[in-house]
Order: sequence, then structure tokens, then C-alpha cells
Amino acid sequence: MARGENSLEPTATTQDVRYREAARTYAAAIERLARGYEADADLARDLVQDIHAALWRSFAYFEGQCSLRSWVYRIAHNVAVSHIQAARRARPASGRCGLEEIDQLAAPDDIEREASESQLARRLLATIHRLKPADRQVMLLYLEELTAEEIGDVTGLSAGAVATRIHRLKSLLAEAFQTEEFDA
Repeated sequence: MARGENSLEPTATTQDVRYREAARTYAAAIERLARGYEADADLARDLVQDIHAALWRSFAYFEGQCSLRSWVYRIAHNVAVSHIQAARRARPASGRCGLEEIDQLAAPDDIEREASESQLARRLLATIHRLKPADRQVMLLYLEELTAEEIGDVTGLSAGAVATRIHRLKSLLAEAFQTEEFDA
């Protein structure tokens, strides 16, 4: 008797197989993205679970019209954006800013010249947390090494608009960190 025939043991569906492959391949990226969107560690873990649940559900209608990578990031970011919007509705917006205000971020209060790269990475992530969700999404995907075209697939922006936004964000982030070094 073949597995699953007249048996109580369920067989793995295509949906299950696709989810397992995606979860195995992109688990670390999903966790990084969740931490990128949510600063609170407990809420970030909840977000990871929400992303995995949505990802599994999404494979019921995945038709392979884009790469698995683009699909996973699209689902992850849609869930993360919904998470951020729900959090924003639950609590008043505070500490977020747009590209225009980013040069005022990252006050030179606690960074010392000899700070390790991990401290700088945490500071960069904290700065990214303060960006508007659309800017944060593009920057997090860029840090995941997606191309401008792939980011466009996920966000709905054109590749040119993505490239322009990345350039502006990188310049503003670099400027914020250079300013800190001079002030330290």
C-alpha cells in the first residue's frame, strides 16, 4: 500500500513541500527581516511565526510566475507591513521619520570611536527601524541583497524608483554615521 492510500497518515501536499523548501532556504532571512521590522524581540518572534503561517497558506495559490525567492520576500514583507500598520494603529507613532529627517537621527550620544562592527550594525538597524515603512522595506530588501528588479517585484515600485530610493537612503545613512564620527 502506498503511503497515504487508505491510511490515516496524511501525505505531504505540494503546498507542504514548497513551504518546507522555502522555510529551509529562507528561515534566516525571514528572522532578519522580522528583526528589521520589529525592534521588540518577543514581537519579532511573533512576526516570524505570522510570516511562516502566511507563507504556508500562500503556497496554496503559488503558480510559479516569479522566483521562489521573490515570492517568499513578497509574502514576508506584506505580513511585516500589516504588522507595522496594526502596531501603528494600536499606539501613536513615535520615533519614526522620513528621508527628509534622517540626518537628524543617530545622535552622537553613546557611540565611541572604538565601537565594534556589531555595535554599528545594531545602530544601523535601529536607524532603519525609525524609517517610514516603505523606506524601511526597500532598505531591508537591499540589505538582503535583492536586486532593484527583485525589490520592485516585492514592493510594486519600478526598478528605477528602487535604485533612486536606495541611493538616497544610503547617502542619508552614511551622512548620519559620518556626522556621528566627527562629533564623537
